[in-house]
Amino acid sequence: MFRWLDPYAKPETLYHLCGRWLPYLMTLAIATLLLGNIWGLAFSPPDYQQGDSYRIIYIHVPSAIWSMGAYSSMAIAAFIGLVWQIRVAQWAVLAIAPIGAVYTAIALITGAAWGKPMWGTWWVWDARLTSELVLLFLYLGVIALSGAFSEAARGIKVASLLAIVGVVNLPIIHYSVEWWNTLHQGATITKFAKPSIDPSMLWPLLISLLGLALLLAALTCLRLRSQILIFEQHRPWVRQLVEQQHEEQS
Repeated sequence: MFRWLDPYAKPETLYHLCGRWLPYLMTLAIATLLLGNIWGLAFSPPDYQQGDSYRIIYIHVPSAIWSMGAYSSMAIAAFIGLVWQIRVAQWAVLAIAPIGAVYTAIALITGAAWGKPMWGTWWVWDARLTSELVLLFLYLGVIALSGAFSEAARGIKVASLLAIVGVVNLPIIHYSVEWWNTLHQGATITKFAKPSIDPSMLWPLLISLLGLALLLAALTCLRLRSQILIFEQHRPWVRQLVEQQHEEQS
């Protein structure tokens, strides 16, 4: 069914593929993040109710969205790794988890910074905020479990199980503002029929959203290459790669 993916399941092939993608992804990520954030923070008009404090959405909204996107990707990799026993998919779980944790932390911190002037407090046990905090704990749990066993393969399997089980939290985060009476405002960029944000504010937000997605992909490639080298360090191709690098430096 997935025979076309077989070449990419080979660690050496995936290592070099990520190496080719990395500079392009990182360059595009930096360019789009600079464009989106400079446009949004410096040139988009102030909100008629929130004034300039709304500008934090150019960091908060993309980080919150991709904190869930990263978790979805991690859970898919965990499922593939457990069901089809593909090692690089299991290593992808380890690569994505710290990145997703950072994205989630950024979402929580920027949300608190926005909540202080808007709600008068840094934190409330709001359904959206609480479920996002649970997401951070899930990431940290995956990271902790992956290194909690003397046998690395067993740790990865247990961490992958937690990643899959934790998917149930994603719809709770997304629909919490609709299911419960919550202080957190509703969606702004998913209401395509009746947009609730002006295009002059929407476009830099979309660009920032793309930039953080590209950064997620770039960092995943970078960390996945590191994970491949760690787990394949005894392989001849890794030793040959190290020797080539030493020759280039000398």
